[in-house]
Amino acid sequence: MATILCVETTTTNCSVAIARDGEILALEEDMGVNYSHSERLHKYIVKVLEKASIERNEIEAIAVSKGPGSYTGLRIGVSSVKGLCYALDIPLISVDTLKALANQAYNEAEYIIPLLDARRMEVYSAVFSNTSERLRETQAEILTTDSFSSYLNKGRTAFIGNGVEKFAEIIENPNAVFLPKALPSAREVGELAEEKFTKKDFEDVAYFEPYYLKDFLINKPKK
Repeated sequence: MATILCVETTTTNCSVAIARDGEILALEEDMGVNYSHSERLHKYIVKVLEKASIERNEIEAIAVSKGPGSYTGLRIGVSSVKGLCYALDIPLISVDTLKALANQAYNEAEYIIPLLDARRMEVYSAVFSNTSERLRETQAEILTTDSFSSYLNKGRTAFIGNGVEKFAEIIENPNAVFLPKALPSAREVGELAEEKFTKKDFEDVAYFEPYYLKDFLINKPKK
């Protein structure tokens, strides 16, 4: 049984939890539309420790949502937990963001497809069965009216995440279930981190980098 600090910063939801044996003891998160990670992350860490009545030296590992997602959110989250892992001399666990998001919808359909907004009509996506089996790897893709048709034509398919609304605008299929308000949360990070802790599936704190999936592009101003 492990006590794990869990951090999720891949979207506008700044989310922190304390999990023990996969059970969430305390959770703090901001489901707003703006990024507030730099202001809230460390405050939330202090809050969840206080709510769970846990001291820092009782934390046995830190789990972070590794991406894909917001470049800035990932950078803030990963750099923060790496610093804490160094300071506390405890292991770092990384959790697949899309798998954690899919965990919120396993009772909804036969296929679960998390969609995280990238830009314009692009999303980060993966495909899972309702038994948590990964059916297709993570991709960055542009949504079209034919996207995910092979799953939609076979059975009830749930789409979850902040990329859902733009997909719902371009398809009509009776097998489609849309869950647009859900965002990745430290709650599911905690559920997945316990299994990795048991297996001692840890990251190298010195060399671990977020899973950006795409290069971060900076648009230079026109002269």
